[in-house]
Amino acid sequence: MARPSRPKALAVSALPLAALLAAAGLAPLPFAVAQPGGTADVLGNYKGKPVLTVTGAPQRKTEGQLRMTTIVATGPQMDVRIGDVVDGWFRTDRAVMPKGSVYPTGDDVEEVEKHNLGDMRKSKDKATRAALRYLRENGVKGTEKVDVDVDLGKIGGPSAGLFLSLGIIDKLDGDGSGEDLTGGRTIAGTGTISEDGKVGAVGGVALKTQAAGRDGATVFLVPEDECADAEAEKPAGLQLIPVTTLSGTIDALRALRKGERVPSC
Repeated sequence: MARPSRPKALAVSALPLAALLAAAGLAPLPFAVAQPGGTADVLGNYKGKPVLTVTGAPQRKTEGQLRMTTIVATGPQMDVRIGDVVDGWFRTDRAVMPKGSVYPTGDDVEEVEKHNLGDMRKSKDKATRAALRYLRENGVKGTEKVDVDVDLGKIGGPSAGLFLSLGIIDKLDGDGSGEDLTGGRTIAGTGTISEDGKVGAVGGVALKTQAAGRDGATVFLVPEDECADAEAEKPAGLQLIPVTTLSGTIDALRALRKGERVPSC
C-alpha cells in the first residue's frame, strides 16, 4: 500500500487535534470570571437600611462617605469555558480566578452563601472589637455598653472589616478632634481587620479600584501588600493610600484632612 503524501499525512493527523481543541472549547473549566461589584457607604444606608447601627453610646453626625467595595463573580455552578477565559484575560474590567479561590466550600450555592455570610458575621465581630479597643486606647470613655449591628444584605466575606471599624470609630469619635475621618470626601477601600487592628489582604483589588472610581471615590485605602494590584487598573484621579493597621489608617486620614503628606503606593 502506498504511503500517503506529506500534505495528506498532516491533514489526517490534524483531525484528532482539531477534535481535541473543539472539545476543549466546549468543556467547562475550573475558573470563575470576576468583575467590579457594588460599593456601600458604611456610614449610610444599603438598600434602604442603615449599614451600621451602633447603640449604647452617643453618636455624632458624620459627613462624607466610607465605601466598602466588592467584586462579583460567575456563580459556583456556572460553567466557564475557554472563550470566557480568553475574553477575561484581554479585558481590564474582568479577572479570571481559580474557582477554588472564589468558592472554597465547593459548588453548592446555599453552602457558599452560608459560608460567606458567616465570614461577614465574624468580620463584624472583629471590626467591633478592633474599633472599641482603638477608642479605649485613645481615651474615649463610655464604650463599655456599645453594641453594633451590620446589615449589608447578602454581601458576604471578610473584606469589609477595615471599613466597618472605621465607620464605628467615625460614628462615636470621628478623628479624635471633632472632625470626620473622611474630611468630607468619598473614601473607598478594602481590607480585613484583626481584633488587634492589623489590616489584611483580600484579593480582587484591581477590580475594586474600578468600582470605587465608578462610584465617586477620590481616595482608596488598600492593604499595603496589594499596592501593585491596586495600581494595575487604577482609575485616573483615584489616590491610593497603603495601610497596615487601623491606627495607621486613622493617622493617614487625619493627615489627608489637614493637607499633610500621606503614604502612597
